[in-house]
This record gives sequence, structure tokens and C-alpha cells, in this order.
Amino acid sequence: MVTLEEITVIRAPLERCFDLARSVEVHLAGNVHWGEQAIATGGVTSGVVGLGERVTWRARHFGIRFKLTSEITAVNRPAYFQDRMIRGPFKFMEHDHFFRALSATQTEMKDVFQVAALCLVGPIIDFVVLRRYMQKLLRERNEAIRQIAESEAWRRYLPAEVRV
Repeated sequence: MVTLEEITVIRAPLERCFDLARSVEVHLAGNVHWGEQAIATGGVTSGVVGLGERVTWRARHFGIRFKLTSEITAVNRPAYFQDRMIRGPFKFMEHDHFFRALSATQTEMKDVFQVAALCLVGPIIDFVVLRRYMQKLLRERNEAIRQIAESEAWRRYLPAEVRV
């Protein structure tokens, strides 16, 4: 199993960062070169995802098209949420998102991401491939959140009822 931790400091208010991290559209903006899409299979395909809601993602990684369904399994706005893989290409995948206000206009976003390969050589795959690949995806996603939150672009992604 691979466990990754990533801390991103964002010059934006806590609630804005928290809500942008739950936005389907922001997730897609951070994964555009993977051809990622949220597809309609009984779950959410747009907006800010909440407790118990699921999103099925389709993307191409390693030249193979994958589908993965994740569910928001815990929410404590604006400090924490967790999403977990319900169906997909891994033995296990869980992503904890922690948010802490450093000031009224600066937020620390901490990700703890765990993933395990679904194959007999899983530990080798985890160490050699998944660690580096997933770290890159996580950093790209966080950079998209940071850029959107720090600009006026955030207004396009958050509905008025969740705007800060």
C-alpha cells in the first residue's frame, strides 16, 4: 500500500478551498490531460459533492481507459472530508482532505492519500509505479485548486449558496 501526504498552502479563505476541493468541475480542470470525465452512472456529474454522494470517473492512464467510482464517506465542513473508492481498478483507495486556516486569507490543505494495487505483484507495483504516478496526479490537482482559489475563477465553480 502507498500512503502519500501532500500539503498545499493557498492564499484564499478556508471555506472557499474546502468547497473547491469537492467540486467535480475543479477536479476535472486539474486532470484535463488525462481525458478525465464524470460519467452518469447513478451518481453526481457536476457541482460540489456532499456526504454520501458518488461520482464515477472515466480517464485514460497508462494507455488504458479506467472507470472508478468514489463516494464521500465523511464531511466536517470546513475542516475535513474523505472520499473512498467504491468500485475501480485498485484493491483499496482512500483520500482524506484536511483544511486549516492559517489566517483569514490563507489556508493549509493537507491530503493523505492511500492506494493499493489490485494484482499479485501489488507491493512491487505500489512501490515502483503507483507512488510516483499518484503523487504527480495529486500535485496537479492541488495546483489547479490553488490557482482557481487564488484568482477570481473560483466564482465560476461554486454556486452562490456555497460561496464565501
